[in-house]
Amino acid sequence: MRLQWLASWGAAVLLVTTTVAAAAAPAVDTAAGRYGWGNPLPQGSDEFNYGSAQSPAVPDAAKWSLAGGGVGKCWPGHAGNGKRCEENTRVVGGVLRQTGESGGDSGWLASKFGQRYGRWEARVRSQATSSDNGRQYHPLLILWPDSNRWPEDGEYDYLENSAPGEACAEAFIHYPHKKDASVQQEHAKKCGVDLSKWHNIAVEWTKDHVKGFVDGVEWFRFSGGANSVRKCIQCAPSMHQTIQLDNFHGTNMQSAVYEVDWTRVYALPA
Repeated sequence: MRLQWLASWGAAVLLVTTTVAAAAAPAVDTAAGRYGWGNPLPQGSDEFNYGSAQSPAVPDAAKWSLAGGGVGKCWPGHAGNGKRCEENTRVVGGVLRQTGESGGDSGWLASKFGQRYGRWEARVRSQATSSDNGRQYHPLLILWPDSNRWPEDGEYDYLENSAPGEACAEAFIHYPHKKDASVQQEHAKKCGVDLSKWHNIAVEWTKDHVKGFVDGVEWFRFSGGANSVRKCIQCAPSMHQTIQLDNFHGTNMQSAVYEVDWTRVYALPA
């Protein structure tokens, strides 16, 4: 089965042909398969096996909270840059797709399932769809506190890149810390990862550590670090998955697309 789609943002037109079957990763390339995480929790996982190129679908409302709070709505974007619009996130032929427009509007999606400690994994890729003007979108996979208290309850950006399709994966793991303190975080970077192609990005969060994986291979691990202004890095309360294509610049953006083949959540062993 082959899927073709046509997207345009102003003068930019991109035609992409994808073999859908190829998007399914061998188990050895996933952290879940390599380390035996078991079966994903259905309430927090989505294979995105709905929607089509002809009839894109709104993400499953039983599992996801939409930007703006509902169909056809928008919120202010990251730091007030552009808008996060519900219509910029759709399931198209078995793939979740977020579009970042040249005018600054982009996609955002949050899981309704939260837990304290667990494992999350998603198969993602991203790419720019117009010429480079130095104003790129940031593709992210985030564990965000259910409380919405930031920075007091932490934030785990287990994938955060300053441009789509970069050759290095980056992560920013935030400590839960006092609101009046400067940002308290740890940074990880792994090069040789072409993010314009499909990769499986995972995070394991336990009472002992926060650990990241690319294609089943560990690439960061952080633990402890408490001091007078922050708790230990793994000491956040319950969190949930968000998928974001963030605007850090305002308008006149380099348009982009961010795709997720599936996202899966696992509980830790009892």
